[in-house]
Amino acid sequence: MGVSALPFPDPPLSDDAVALRSWTTSDARQWFDGFSDPLCLQFSWPLVEPFTIAHVQQDMVEHEKMRLRGEAINFAVVEATDHELVLGGASIYEVALDQGRAAAGYWLAPHARGRGLATRTLRLLAHWVFDHLELERLELTCAPDNIASQRVAERCGFTREGVLRSRIRFQGGRRDSMMFSLLADETR
Repeated sequence: MGVSALPFPDPPLSDDAVALRSWTTSDARQWFDGFSDPLCLQFSWPLVEPFTIAHVQQDMVEHEKMRLRGEAINFAVVEATDHELVLGGASIYEVALDQGRAAAGYWLAPHARGRGLATRTLRLLAHWVFDHLELERLELTCAPDNIASQRVAERCGFTREGVLRSRIRFQGGRRDSMMFSLLADETR
């Protein structure tokens, strides 16, 4: 069985506050500036130091290869009324169509936080994977001390399943992850 590319939604996913569209090369500076924020770096990673715009540009290339292989799809989170203003990023990754599951991730730039935009983004992603990719389970992991992401998951109806001990390599060591899941019939 051949692997199929994951299609970008057409039209882009959106509500009255955010839209999710493909990244463009002209977004590199906004991605870099938003992701370089200390809070993003506390819970996410660049795997390289120092982190540069060249790394963002390489990530864009790698993300497209992953999309074409059907493994992941990455979105720029932008203002619904201004698709040039990047608010953050979101992704569906670890896609296992044969198992009916995938994982979701997101980050917001400092200027986008505190407005409920992560919740809106995650809801858009969840509805899309269940309605268009026909998945049955969406997973979300975050650091145990990332309370904001845990609250986003809970607001979107995800169930906290527990702690996955020493789950990922992270910033020179290992990190536990909180596991949340949402099933297709649980979307709000």
